[in-house]
Amino acid sequence: MQYFVQQMVNGLTLGSIYGLIAIGYTMVYGIIGMINFAHGDIFMLGAFVALIVFLILSSLFVSVHVVLFLLVMMVVAMVMTSLYNWTIEKVAYRPLRGSFRLAPLITAIGMSIALSNFVQVTQGPRNKPIPPMVSTVYNINGISISLKQIIIVVVTVALLALFWYLVNKTSLGRAQRACEQDRKMAALLGIDVDRTISITFVMGAALAAVAGTLFLMYYGVVAFSDGFVPGVKAFTAAVLGGIGSLPGAMLGGLMIGFIESMWSAYFSIDYKDVAAFSILAIVLIFLPSGILGRPEVEKV
Repeated sequence: MQYFVQQMVNGLTLGSIYGLIAIGYTMVYGIIGMINFAHGDIFMLGAFVALIVFLILSSLFVSVHVVLFLLVMMVVAMVMTSLYNWTIEKVAYRPLRGSFRLAPLITAIGMSIALSNFVQVTQGPRNKPIPPMVSTVYNINGISISLKQIIIVVVTVALLALFWYLVNKTSLGRAQRACEQDRKMAALLGIDVDRTISITFVMGAALAAVAGTLFLMYYGVVAFSDGFVPGVKAFTAAVLGGIGSLPGAMLGGLMIGFIESMWSAYFSIDYKDVAAFSILAIVLIFLPSGILGRPEVEKV
């Protein structure tokens, strides 16, 4: 029983990171109906920015509290990735918004490759490790819960609550929901559609940057290729939970985290990805719109 609960804790931690990345996918898709396949590389870029900030701070200041370290790393990573995603949306996606549906998809894949290669050229192809930032571990009835895991879960819950409030209780959220329903009508009612979409890209990038910082803190290493697999799994989480739904994205992330953790614990770790994608296929056979997704109504 203790082993089972331990794997649940590990799955909760991993699923929280996936969920944060998945929210970025689902927010962009909810408004413009496009999958931003460069989002996983934005997550990787956020981890690298956090790594650079950590190295600079650790060289300038010997004794700085770890909370301040993490806060500065997150803020700088959020600013940098938001600028990148804002630029990508304005330069690569906005001109193609009215074209055929495959054009933005191909452009998104191209931006993903470009970002990955950019980081590989500037930072090198090798893994970049950092010293352990948080090493405290609590033992509760034989179950090991590290302070890193607590930080990840607390930050995830806080950000999920904040973004739920922004989307459901603010004028920006009303503008986003209006653009989701009908962009032309929203523009006729005075909503700046381009600005709303750009802000949505910025919000998604900020969440990906936080996920990248937490990923770096948890694993202590990052590489230029780390955007692909977590990005695909986060996209899977968004589809599994119901793409377009914020709670669905987080639920899907947690499910992917639990599936991976349990499969790795009780079966061969080599097939954990197969298990996660098999569950996705099974769910979509019976619930094509995802667990919390709403079926699309075709307008006539």
